[in-house]
Amino acid sequence: MDFLTAARQNQDQIVKDLVGLVQIPSLSDPTTVGPNAPFGAALRQALDYALAMGARDGFKTRDLEGYAGVIEFGEGDEIMGVLGHLDVVPVGTGWTFDPFGGTIKDGFVMGRGAQDDKGPTIAGYAAMRLLKQMGITPKKRVFLILGTDEESGMACMKYYKKHGEIPHFGFVPDADFPVIYGEKGILNLRVSGSAETQIVKLSAGERPNVVIGEAQVTLKGSPKTELFEFYLKAHHLTGHIEPSGDETIYAIKGKYAHGSLPQEGINAAWHLLNFVGSAYQDSTAYQLASLLEHYRGDALGIRVFGSHMGFLTMNLGIVRIENNNIELTLDIRYPQETNEPFIRQQVTERFAALGLRTETIAHKGPLFVDPNSKLVSTLEKIYRTYSGDTQTKLLTMGGGTYARSFDNFVAFGAEFPLRPRPAWVGQVHQADEGYEIEQLILATAIYAQAIYDLACV
Repeated sequence: MDFLTAARQNQDQIVKDLVGLVQIPSLSDPTTVGPNAPFGAALRQALDYALAMGARDGFKTRDLEGYAGVIEFGEGDEIMGVLGHLDVVPVGTGWTFDPFGGTIKDGFVMGRGAQDDKGPTIAGYAAMRLLKQMGITPKKRVFLILGTDEESGMACMKYYKKHGEIPHFGFVPDADFPVIYGEKGILNLRVSGSAETQIVKLSAGERPNVVIGEAQVTLKGSPKTELFEFYLKAHHLTGHIEPSGDETIYAIKGKYAHGSLPQEGINAAWHLLNFVGSAYQDSTAYQLASLLEHYRGDALGIRVFGSHMGFLTMNLGIVRIENNNIELTLDIRYPQETNEPFIRQQVTERFAALGLRTETIAHKGPLFVDPNSKLVSTLEKIYRTYSGDTQTKLLTMGGGTYARSFDNFVAFGAEFPLRPRPAWVGQVHQADEGYEIEQLILATAIYAQAIYDLACV
């Protein structure tokens, strides 16, 4: 079966479907929650759009009260799942493209969610459509499951597991090729309490899983201009000072990144804590900055290296400080060699010295699928055949996907590791996020082959 040629012949429709989906600002919005819209009106619109595609092309579709949707193809007792999500992270700043414009430039579709995860989800759908166009009916039922809350806690999959049919195996197009056979545990901790500080206000970050790319802090008194300029220069940062009556606002621009890769970002809120701690001799700010300095959790006593998954990582994702009230949210990704109780105990002990308490607000254990299993080996072979990539090793990662929602699932694409990314195209969770059309078409062909090999023969 020449799925790549078929995908190229369908390229115009595939790109059109993706552009239309990117143009929907599918952010979770509590203010517009309603019947069959548990995460707001925009996500309801995105789910309607995707289900309408399925109906347009003659597939069975189901709507699980707005939490998730299913586009179904094939017959049989066993179910293969392809799990994608329609929600996106907040836009942030620094865009040169309309975040929801779906602009096409130099072979890329630009916009928030183009790569995470609308492009790969469209590739999964287009793969099903290719098989249908070619007259191939799977011998297993194939479900494209469309989630709507992947970025904010996966409540959509919790609902689906209670109300939907459970797939027996499958893949998630929401990561990198060749195959992600392991995912770190994800632990979100809230650190809160009261402590004396000169900080009038520091409110930064929207999600635990995003490195804080910009932040500002308000303090009493006149600006410490020379110290701030020295700090910016010493750390290769940009920022500015805004005098405001008898107060001073310091602002720093860092770099947004996915919270599972904090080393790829620059945490602006941490730098402000560090600056205040040193320039103002603020003990609380200094101690917070010291505890949170190392993205591997050294000062928190949680540094650990995993044999398959590498180092534990820690991201300071949300900071709220006002009137001596402090609330921090940490996103910790850990390998299978450690566990949630140990991490929580170590973090609790460190922050207790500052009079702050620690609590778990979300936790998902690690995912590990045998890299020699039939599922992994089949997907790996397909990827290498289509891509010609024989050197990239099978992967584990710190990011969390829907794969951990069900047994015998792995993340499979749709980012090709050997394809260069132009400097003007942002990564997932960054400004100017984009997805290459050529990768979209290659992924469509690969997913069609995967569905064929795993559900049709």
